[in-house]
Amino acid sequence: MKAHLEALFTQAVQRLIQENILPADIQPRIQISNSKDPSHGDFATNLALMLAKPAGQSPKVLAEKLINALPESDRVLRVEIAGPGFINVFQQDDQLSRVLVDILNQGERFGHSQTGQGKRVQVEFVSANPTGPLHVGHGRGAAYGATLANLLDAAGYDVQREYYVNDAGRQMDILAASVWLRYLEQQGVEMDFPSNGYRGDYVYDMAVTLEQACDSQQLIHSADTVFSGIPADAPVGDKEAHIDALIARAKHLLGEDVYRGVHDHALSAVIKGIQSDLEAFRVHFDTWFSERSLMDTGAVAKAIQALTERGHTYTESGALWFKSSALGDEKDRVIVRDNGQTTYFASDIAYVLNKVDRGFEKIIYVWGADHHGYIPRMKAAAQALGVDPNRLNILLVQFANLFRGGEPVQMSTRSGQFVTLKALCDEVGEDAARFFYVMRRCEQHLDFDLDLAKSQTNENPVYYVQYAHARICSIWRQLDEKSYVYDEQTGMQHLEILASPQEKDLIKVLARFPEVVARAAENEEPHALTHYLREVSQAFHADYNAHQFIVEENTLRNARLCLAQATRQVLRNGLKLLDVSAPEKM
Repeated sequence: MKAHLEALFTQAVQRLIQENILPADIQPRIQISNSKDPSHGDFATNLALMLAKPAGQSPKVLAEKLINALPESDRVLRVEIAGPGFINVFQQDDQLSRVLVDILNQGERFGHSQTGQGKRVQVEFVSANPTGPLHVGHGRGAAYGATLANLLDAAGYDVQREYYVNDAGRQMDILAASVWLRYLEQQGVEMDFPSNGYRGDYVYDMAVTLEQACDSQQLIHSADTVFSGIPADAPVGDKEAHIDALIARAKHLLGEDVYRGVHDHALSAVIKGIQSDLEAFRVHFDTWFSERSLMDTGAVAKAIQALTERGHTYTESGALWFKSSALGDEKDRVIVRDNGQTTYFASDIAYVLNKVDRGFEKIIYVWGADHHGYIPRMKAAAQALGVDPNRLNILLVQFANLFRGGEPVQMSTRSGQFVTLKALCDEVGEDAARFFYVMRRCEQHLDFDLDLAKSQTNENPVYYVQYAHARICSIWRQLDEKSYVYDEQTGMQHLEILASPQEKDLIKVLARFPEVVARAAENEEPHALTHYLREVSQAFHADYNAHQFIVEENTLRNARLCLAQATRQVLRNGLKLLDVSAPEKM
């Protein structure tokens, strides 16, 4: 109905332009909103208020002219002016019936649209360093990115989901060294394990199987050989210098091939674990992109050359710098260190160019909130490469604070004392985790209450929504018990009898589903979908408590069953976009 009204008011604007009441170059964005008060109609627009100044007329006078210019429509009952110039629209009663017909006819496709017109979009999310299992902090980015991708897909975009594997940096070297040192401990070598090494149980597990990847004779060295001349660890010394020196010593003692074997053994084990956890969490990727491939294929060198040819680099103190401060960044950035090694940022620049070369018109990054400073430098890199910075959209997801029994759960990746995503799902279930993670805007902090997520009460939002779906399914079981048969055709022919306030309210909420999906995709706000599903559930529960669905009168029974079926379909479609199940019994 909103699209129909937008078309009507567009024609009215064109008519006023032809009559020289509005300027010829006016191109207003016509906004139709749902009325909160039924006495003010079903829809409203502020179009007259927006156009009053360019028209040189008062909003009320212009509103009257817009109404007079509206084409006739059998879907509109009447149009009124309200307040300083708002236009309220009352729809014909049968418009609500059309909503139910659309839902029942379209089924799983109801809510889908072609708003995106096939535009190619890439959503890169999670992309956690492959240095250990995913923890609850990663889970929020996973749920947010996956739901956003689903919404974009439903809105008609051509979506690709990608995980960027950081397999070429210092953190992977720290993990490789940690696995090797744990292996030496298992062989009886006594040592003080580095404070900045990875300490989780998974490191021990990888050490146990290390001999399958490498020759044990080449792996074993004494503690004196490993630690001789290594800078002191914290708290006496510098923990960063200590671990970096151990990495260098590992590379020297093991040699390039064996060290690479340790590195890749750890990488492979962690990636397999991450993939398994994400699959269980209902998060799927089209591509797992290797950072190392950017170096191996010369993509990093290509990006650096492009920046240099465009005059965006300079050399200072032996390092190559990117003039990012000239393009909005707070300072210039090193892309090649004085030792010849490229930086993480150089890989990030090459990755942008790679995405553009793959033809993505819109590039979405879903990063943790601690990456706030990366936004201007990434935009600067795109601009320097000749890419429109607006093609990059970097969304920052705040950390999720986990609570149990009202007390926060502390976590630290390096120490190994953290709650994994798998453990969270084992405790509260994938449904609750997926729903809870996207209930807030991504930039808002999220307090994840484990006790609430496990509760079977109306205060638990995912339980409340799933219970509405299960309650509808119970109606069909009762129908069978009473030997009635659902006759959808009869019900659809008598939808006009659904005239109670509760029934009308429920139908109006259902009618908004396509709009909610399209706007949630456009605004990148998955939380809007969770709020909407709670609203649908609330409207259904109110209708269920007010009326019996299984009544003797045939037409009324089947009309109400059509309403219940349409509600069930919308709940299913919405939960599917969240990758949350729609149980039939609870």
